[in-house]
Amino acid sequence: RRRPAAWARGAVMGPPGASAASSGGLQGSLALLTDLYQFTMAYGYWRAGRQGEAAAFELFFRRCPFQGGFALAAGLADCLAFLRAFRFSREDIEYLESVLPVTTEKAFFDYLRTVDASEVSISSVPEGSVVFSRVPIFQVKGPLLVVQLLETTLLCLVNYASLVATNAARFRLTAGPDKKLMEMGLRRAQGPDGGLSASKYSYVGGFDFTSNVLAGKLYGIPVRGTVAHSYVSSFTSLAEVNPRTLQPLCGGEPADFPSLVEAWLSKVCQLLRVPLERVNRGEQAAFVSYAMTFPHNFQGLVDTYCVMRSGIPNFCAVALALNELGYRAMGVRLDSGDLARQSVEIRQVFRTCATHFQVPWFERIPIAVSNDVSEWSLEELAQEGNEIDMIGVGTHLVTCPLQPSLGCVYKLVSVHGCPRLKVTEDEEKTTIPGSKVVYRLWDAVGFPCMDLMALEEEPPPRAGEEVEFWLLGRTKEAGKLTPTAVEILHRLYFKDGQVCQALPSLEEIKKHAQDSLSKLSPAHKRLQDPEDYQVAVTQELHMLLTALQRDSW
Repeated sequence: RRRPAAWARGAVMGPPGASAASSGGLQGSLALLTDLYQFTMAYGYWRAGRQGEAAAFELFFRRCPFQGGFALAAGLADCLAFLRAFRFSREDIEYLESVLPVTTEKAFFDYLRTVDASEVSISSVPEGSVVFSRVPIFQVKGPLLVVQLLETTLLCLVNYASLVATNAARFRLTAGPDKKLMEMGLRRAQGPDGGLSASKYSYVGGFDFTSNVLAGKLYGIPVRGTVAHSYVSSFTSLAEVNPRTLQPLCGGEPADFPSLVEAWLSKVCQLLRVPLERVNRGEQAAFVSYAMTFPHNFQGLVDTYCVMRSGIPNFCAVALALNELGYRAMGVRLDSGDLARQSVEIRQVFRTCATHFQVPWFERIPIAVSNDVSEWSLEELAQEGNEIDMIGVGTHLVTCPLQPSLGCVYKLVSVHGCPRLKVTEDEEKTTIPGSKVVYRLWDAVGFPCMDLMALEEEPPPRAGEEVEFWLLGRTKEAGKLTPTAVEILHRLYFKDGQVCQALPSLEEIKKHAQDSLSKLSPAHKRLQDPEDYQVAVTQELHMLLTALQRDSW
């Protein structure tokens, strides 16, 4: 009998009620969620007796995504949950025996039964931090065989999480701080796991809500949603509305709500100079039915038919009828057409109704929009001017069509304390050798201006003291800089098989992401043609890199 997929068994999502950070969104071991060549290399290390050699790897990306100037680091909590559970079950070992060459010694499989992450340590930037190309997100240390086996899974857990968080941050920067953003991409996502990850990390990147109910349950993200066009078009007349009475909010006799709406519709159509016979009666019935079902939470989807001749008059009639009974409508949603222009026209109608019918709150009714919104179309909306309060984004958020992968890599930098280097004619792919400390240097204006990589044994740079540096890939000469503040970028999160410091909640990660972005220079977070952020190495690290490159050719 086929086993259910991992997501259905709960192996890739946290238990109900668990916080996003405490469970990391994971349960059980994903030790086999990796590439086969990790095991062939592991066997090679084991046969050579090198499995226990101390090694260090770094996880980083080579270019900032979306031709931008930054990324947000995400996925740390998921990685820590993976490490805590990392071990091979009896079934795992049996499967490996079936796929590795028959010449593989049985003693190797016996050894794998003992493997876990108890000797692994991970240092990372705090989740939600702004990060830049070639600067390590993770620094992973431990026995060579074990830290090699971790590569693919760590990359899988970090690549998409960081990419979609960064994409969400770009949408937030484009929309500005005041508009509400709702992620609604589950139906477009790359499978159930992709849908959950998109909801979780879009929230980290700055979105306010999700339509994904399971993500709301697992991660505590606020969920929103009302109706689709199918609901509106399923009605044909008020005869289908049942029940027909609605209790006033403050008590009293139940009102015949459809009749009340009919009376208000005549007044609205007269005010707006809309022929009453042009208003779609099925749409009216759908709005009435939904408003009676959710009188505190009525939102009208106004573009199933003609927006200004039917959708808006019907909405206003229902909203004013609700107001007469003590309730307030929650808003309208547009899902087609010229969103900016229509929002302005709708706001004017609301203002007219507010004044004419003496209902002051009516002019502030929220207007929500959707309709294949992209970063580019969001920028157009901002340039045109609009009256939009909430924007729903799906496909262009969760699928990241402008760049489908962040391209993180995981590279060996040290074995037995000896620096290791990958040399290539493509300078961008040359690795930076040695176990390092990364410092973020701040300028006099109060912005971070450089990430400086130094060897672990070097003395740290100090605020107010001149620092000599070599920029990566840009110059053959050293530069000098006097930082006003110096920050160590990484913290130790995992040691001796355990998470070694308290992890923030998803809400705290989101706040840290927004704080990190707010401290970044506008020139570096500009979405088009940003100024390159400076990433550099110290004089000592530059000399080591140069010597190893020379000896490798």
